[in-house]
Amino acid sequence: MNAINEPQHKDYLARVARSALPRWNIDANAELRLISLSENAMFLVSHGPLKWVLRVHRLDYHSINGVRSELAWMQALRADAGVETPRALPGQDGERVQHVCAAPFPEPRMVVLFDFIAGVQPEPDNLLDAFDQLGSITARMHLHSRQWQRPAFFERQVWDYEGAFGEQPIWGHWRAGFARQMPGLEVVERADALMRQRLQRYGKGHERFGLIHTDFRLANLLVDEGEAKVLDFDDCGFGWYLYDVASSTTFIENHADIDSIVAAWVNGYRQVATLDAEDIAEIPTLMMFRRLIILGWAGSHPGTDLAREMGDAYSAETVELAEKYLSGRLLGACQ
Repeated sequence: MNAINEPQHKDYLARVARSALPRWNIDANAELRLISLSENAMFLVSHGPLKWVLRVHRLDYHSINGVRSELAWMQALRADAGVETPRALPGQDGERVQHVCAAPFPEPRMVVLFDFIAGVQPEPDNLLDAFDQLGSITARMHLHSRQWQRPAFFERQVWDYEGAFGEQPIWGHWRAGFARQMPGLEVVERADALMRQRLQRYGKGHERFGLIHTDFRLANLLVDEGEAKVLDFDDCGFGWYLYDVASSTTFIENHADIDSIVAAWVNGYRQVATLDAEDIAEIPTLMMFRRLIILGWAGSHPGTDLAREMGDAYSAETVELAEKYLSGRLLGACQ
């Protein structure tokens, strides 16, 4: 998309989205509003009292089987674990993933339409209750992941050290996102080395590593009349189960009350499933891992609103987090 500027890019994505609407027998003149643009473009579609959310996939991120796999797990969570997730709707041809083209590019984009889910995000001024709820829902998803018989076509990304920072990092290496003029690079490098060593020692046994959400922030949880609903499985894949708590702390790792916030998550999790001391001891390592993954994302997505908002401050705060991690002060109770 380097050939067109950002407004033109958004206009192109809107044309793809509008061209896709008839695939679901939705009026092509329905109201269409871009609500987020990151890996994919998400549009709110409205026609009279009806609402949907339409996702236009970026190129070369997931294969069609990868998208089908995501949708299969979401469907299985609803059916088997009682975890409410958005429903992907089949088009008129029965396929949930449609391929749609729009000028000026000939490459078809994958497009998926979801039912609109009502609800509100948990209040940020009550993080302890929210993280307790996050922990319990995550445990239900992990229990399901461990026993679910995945379909033969199933394929998703692997969020291990190689996937994050190897020769072909999923979101880009963290060094590409570290502000060049910012001091403290050597501190982050030492934290990276310790993190890698501990993850290797922790291992990828069946009880520790499997299919996870990977982006389970409060922004991806809705509550409607007491019922919690889980959104945005686009980055779900294989990783350490406790990476999900690390992803839940994205952007709040340096919060003054982070120990209590993570303890609330652990408490909620333990209401549903077990966690042993060795698992809990690696939560700081996985928080450091998540932090560097997001730093890599910012480096590979410099034109996004979020990356611009993060700016140099995110690198400075990463140095601060790395210092805590190296000294054992990141979640001191876990060390």
